[in-house]
Amino acid sequence: MGNAKAFLTINRKEAGYRPVVDRITDFSEVEQTLNTEDRILQASRCMECGIPFCHWACPLGNLIPEWQDLLYKSQWFEAYSNLTLTNNFPEFTGRVCPALCEKSCVLNLENQPLTIRENEAAITEHAFLEGYIKPQPPKKRTGKKVAVVGSGPAGLAVADCLNKKGHTVTVYEKDESIGGLLRLGIPDFKLNKEIIDRRLSILKDEGIKFETGIEVGKDLPTEKLLAKFDAICLATGAGVPRDLPIEGREAEGIYFALEFLKQQNRIVAGQTIPVAGQITAKNKKVLVIGGGDTGSDCVGTSIRQKAAKVTQIEILPMPPEGYNPDTPWPNYPNILKTSSSHKEGCERRWSLASKRFIVSEGKVTGVEVAEVEWKKDETGRWVMNETGKNEIIPADLVLLSMGFIHPVHEGLLDELGVKYDARGNVEAVQPNRSSVANVFVAGDATMGASLVVRAIESGRKASEVISYEL
Repeated sequence: MGNAKAFLTINRKEAGYRPVVDRITDFSEVEQTLNTEDRILQASRCMECGIPFCHWACPLGNLIPEWQDLLYKSQWFEAYSNLTLTNNFPEFTGRVCPALCEKSCVLNLENQPLTIRENEAAITEHAFLEGYIKPQPPKKRTGKKVAVVGSGPAGLAVADCLNKKGHTVTVYEKDESIGGLLRLGIPDFKLNKEIIDRRLSILKDEGIKFETGIEVGKDLPTEKLLAKFDAICLATGAGVPRDLPIEGREAEGIYFALEFLKQQNRIVAGQTIPVAGQITAKNKKVLVIGGGDTGSDCVGTSIRQKAAKVTQIEILPMPPEGYNPDTPWPNYPNILKTSSSHKEGCERRWSLASKRFIVSEGKVTGVEVAEVEWKKDETGRWVMNETGKNEIIPADLVLLSMGFIHPVHEGLLDELGVKYDARGNVEAVQPNRSSVANVFVAGDATMGASLVVRAIESGRKASEVISYEL
């Protein structure tokens, strides 16, 4: 630790966001960057604690104190090398990770955590800029062939790790481009897709084969896949969204969040969507049902599409601001989170349950909601009860953003005959092993919808299991 007292004399400094009036006019990344001097100063704040809770909280087990110290010393190449010991794609997590590490940073006890996520992104961008990141194909091939089904963060991590071990890897993606939800689910204002393309170019040059527009189990028969490869890794994600089957659900103007987000991402990528098939928020009253990150992405996208008004509702109560005694440090806190999209102009409401869609001439015009309250019963479980206060929220466009329930069963998974757990996910009968011989599983397909950082971690573990079996 080069500066043992920096955390006492230097405050946390974030890069912040582009001005609202500027950023809502385009889909460019909203987050700004600090200059190199400020970045190094922020790295110097790391206390190198005796117990690094940041390391404990990171699903990937990133060696955070080590690469912070290397950054402080301007040893950029060494910092990047250290970072990639545990993380295949720090340029992704440095942009879209909720930074569990920062919430567990000892300095967060004073609400001044280290800027770990931003430092991670800065190290990676410097590495790309200086040419440190170059294709490094394996020197020798094992002769073993592995198919990875799904090209999200879990699938890409599996493929990258197995390829580095010398196995021949082919990644199959049902959509027209590689990246899974990184590509089509996360808006460009959070993750510019050139960031994905830059990494893909490296992976391709290292020998990974990518096949797009192929739905395994439909376009490619399952039995052919089993015959062609020594192992298969299922990284299909949790593709079935949670629906809201209430009165009026069939009305025009009600969509799942990803239907909306995927279409906009395709438009930003240059695709032409027929007018008749466009889902647009322009001049509409938009209601987003669901308070998570995907709902926030719907808010930001609707604002950029020039919505007349955007409202986001959540069935759970509003979390406390700043500190929640029920989730004390170093645990990830259940507190109010306000995203950059929320700051662009959105009404947020809590403790509202959707009762029915109001429909006129086949189109949605609003949603009747009931106020609810949450109380613990005699067993300590939270129980929801309606208060009797109902109202109608006007809406021309309703976006359902209530999470995902499990992977798509029809087709590939059912044909393989894999077992499902109680939640409908692919059951890992042993770590990352499905119930079918030579068929493995990683990411949301087995653990349920989660974070990009957890998907990468699951992919890395799956690659170890697969390589051991091969």
